[in-house]
Amino acid sequence: MNAKNKLQESPNPWRYWRGLGAWNYYFLLKFALLWFGYLNFHPLANLIFIAFLLFPIPAYRVHRWRHWIAIPIGIGVLYHDTWLPGLNSILSQRTLIMGFSFSYLVELFARFINWAMIGTAFVILVGYLFISQWIRVTVFVVAAIIWLNIASIAGPAFSLTPAAETPVTAAAITSAAITPGGEPPAPSSSQVVASAPPTDANLTAYLNAFYEQEKTRRTAFPASLPTDAQPFDLLIINICSLSWSDIEAIQQDKHPLWNKFDILFKNFNSATAYSGPASIRLLRASCGQSSHKDLYQPQEQQCYLFDNLAKLGFTSQLMLDHSGVFGNYLQNIQDDGNMRAPLMSQKGISNQLASFDGEPIYNDLELLNRWLEQQQKGGDTRSATFMNIIPLHDGNRFAGTNKTADYRARAQTLFDQLNTFLEELEKSGRKVMVVIVPEHGAALVGDKMQMSGLRDIPSPSITHIPVGIKLIGIKAPQPASPVTINTPSSYLALSELVSRMVDGKVFTAPTIDWQTLTQGLPQTAVISENDNAIVIQYQGKPYIRLNGGDWVPYPQ
Repeated sequence: MNAKNKLQESPNPWRYWRGLGAWNYYFLLKFALLWFGYLNFHPLANLIFIAFLLFPIPAYRVHRWRHWIAIPIGIGVLYHDTWLPGLNSILSQRTLIMGFSFSYLVELFARFINWAMIGTAFVILVGYLFISQWIRVTVFVVAAIIWLNIASIAGPAFSLTPAAETPVTAAAITSAAITPGGEPPAPSSSQVVASAPPTDANLTAYLNAFYEQEKTRRTAFPASLPTDAQPFDLLIINICSLSWSDIEAIQQDKHPLWNKFDILFKNFNSATAYSGPASIRLLRASCGQSSHKDLYQPQEQQCYLFDNLAKLGFTSQLMLDHSGVFGNYLQNIQDDGNMRAPLMSQKGISNQLASFDGEPIYNDLELLNRWLEQQQKGGDTRSATFMNIIPLHDGNRFAGTNKTADYRARAQTLFDQLNTFLEELEKSGRKVMVVIVPEHGAALVGDKMQMSGLRDIPSPSITHIPVGIKLIGIKAPQPASPVTINTPSSYLALSELVSRMVDGKVFTAPTIDWQTLTQGLPQTAVISENDNAIVIQYQGKPYIRLNGGDWVPYPQ
């Protein structure tokens, strides 16, 4: 009898269900962020977290301890649900961040503040405190989490799940690109197609097929130049932080500079959102696009554009309007871009700008004029110059001030300087092929994944850059307006154009068939990659994969 009474009096743990309490507000905030597209929500992780919070514990003290233990877990789950850079990315960039000035760090922190969402959070808090007096909010929060998990399994609301029984392999995607006659497409064309449903498996297969095909693509430079080849200078100006999106944001798309070009790429992809990788890709333009990881692996000699030109008698030259120390930029282009030319002297060049780390940014027009003077002294020779400039980089300020200089004012000055320099080149009578190609955009206009100025994710607005080519000193008439290239293009198209004009005969030809000159340039699918993020265009829509996870639609 006593044993029976003790059994009846023993506590039943299932009687100790308690609500989420203040954690309801945590999940309500997440639902709001998800609704507005600010979260890369992981339903299962949140379901496990909510189960941990709800599991009945008889001892009230232990129950309270659980809430304290849950705080760092909740912060971690929230961070996992955001589009913010992963821990590995932050650690890899820590030395760069330490180089930022204090005023620039304060400015970056201020950009994180979204006043609209702060106001929304306040409204949700008041609403929760009011409604929770009569309604058990926990029931609705749990129901919502369960629904989101079901939705993620049944459809592609928040993550891509197989929509077909059998995923398409990389081989199938490649074979689908065979022409109706049964022959593979020309090497210059993009050889992967996007015909399969956008499932996680198919997007991965598409990416793998793309990189496999890119490994086979090369620019065919001649073994030697003909005896009647004409010497000329190739000047490549690599601009940091300029995209079509930035140009539109500052309303500079009508600047006279853009009408000065003979050839203008309207659909050029930088393939990355960071400076070092962008310049390495440009210096390796003579081969197809490689993955981010392969950028730091040895490449065949024929991949390096300046090496191909050096074999044909072009002298390599290097110009920077900065020291190249920050982020080991100079060392990166030397080691991984094989740029071995000595850095042109910056002595005596003025600087009106200072970078976010306090270093001087030298006047670009003065540098270009110095380059022109040196070329004139060198006589009728062949040269290939790589110039990297950073006046538009985020956080730059006018010398002697601590506030970031207005981007529009800096862009206006740069465009004016480039426009002036092109006019001076035309007066010099020298034969020059000028190629202006930005590294990536400045992310002036942020989106739901990244705040303004953040480039951890190579979004389409950052990697869609303007690329222009101007031939100086030609005998043929200039085109009435720039010949536009609207097909998806990247660095291989630039290398191909250089190879077509490497003999310099275009400068002495009485006429130039611009359409023939630009016809059949290599096309490259729009795929961009940073260390921890990949963004691809598939069937006209962008998709993203972070830290090796699943593919999800890029939030619009």
